[in-house]
Amino acid sequence: MPPARTPNPLRQIPGGIWVLGFVSMLMDISSEMIHSLLPMFMVTVLGTSALTVGVIEGLAESTALIVKVFSGALSDYLGKRKGLALLGYGLGALTKPLFAIASGTGLIITARLLDRVGKGIRGAPRDALVADITPEHLRGASFGLRQSLDTVGAFTGPLLAVGLMLLWANDFRAVFWVAVVPGMLAVALLALGVREPESTTAPRRSNPIQRANLVRLSPAYWWVVAVGAAFTLARFSEAFLVLRAQQIGIPMALVPLVMVAMNLVYSVSAYPFGVLSDRMSHTRLLAMGMLVLIASDLLLAYSPHWPALLGGVALWGIHMGMTQGLLATMVADTAPADLRGTAYGFFNLASGVAMLLASVVAGWLWDAYGASTTFVGSAVFAALALIGLLVRQAPGANAR
Repeated sequence: MPPARTPNPLRQIPGGIWVLGFVSMLMDISSEMIHSLLPMFMVTVLGTSALTVGVIEGLAESTALIVKVFSGALSDYLGKRKGLALLGYGLGALTKPLFAIASGTGLIITARLLDRVGKGIRGAPRDALVADITPEHLRGASFGLRQSLDTVGAFTGPLLAVGLMLLWANDFRAVFWVAVVPGMLAVALLALGVREPESTTAPRRSNPIQRANLVRLSPAYWWVVAVGAAFTLARFSEAFLVLRAQQIGIPMALVPLVMVAMNLVYSVSAYPFGVLSDRMSHTRLLAMGMLVLIASDLLLAYSPHWPALLGGVALWGIHMGMTQGLLATMVADTAPADLRGTAYGFFNLASGVAMLLASVVAGWLWDAYGASTTFVGSAVFAALALIGLLVRQAPGANAR
């Protein structure tokens, strides 16, 4: 008798995960058309410094992650995820025109923060919704698939930005206006295409962030939170990849191709590594991801020419593919089902604070000591985080 075939995880993933993935893809097309150009727009058109770029990016990304605490807890309290996700995607879509009309850093900061508030509102409920919809044995694959589709948008957006910048002679504002369209499509697809599963828990709920509930979050969960924060500290805002590309002389219209390359690799690697995470030690895979980040930083630090730069950017994308879906899976695995939104919220709160610190320090190092020092500093911290990961393993250490 021939051996039985192993079922293809891709065919078993629920349809709602695919829809959520395409919603993420459309919103990322919209966002990355803007974000891949924004650091250059701020530096060349508005005259801001690298430190200012770092502060704005750090505030923006940390705002998104911190807001997830409250949206995640609220989704647990209500027992509903989709409405909050829809609100977050809607706010993100509505902020896109503000970038097109901005004439100073004040409106850019406002638009960036509001856009990230929208991301924060939708992020934890959406991740909890993925965990709610997906059977436990397919969580790694489902998070990997959603992340992969999300990242298709993250490289399609910069690719569209490059084409439009070449077509319209570096007209930043015209590209920003086009970015409004996929954002609106994402909101419509979520509203019409996702059905939330019925809650299996009791309808009466208590405050998810009161002490009696928080003590139900296990030491294994808080270990995942600490690891996520350490990984974020070692990896600052991707805006610095864009600035590094511009610094080594890549033509302005082609600089977003750096983000295309990074996100293409991220997209291609996220699903296979998600499937792998269902079958191997999570700690080992995290350690491998940190080694890849160190190699990326060193290439980016010492890359005066574009081939080495692209190598560093590709390794950065592999690191993201190895770790981001994995960390989301680990949160789902270590948190009670009725506290998943809150668990993602606190996970992202810690990562948000880390992102703010990392981006501000990166901007300061860039202005004070140069780009190479920024990436060397990241490599040093990544090495320290790796040592900490290997020395202090997850509680119940032989568990994945």
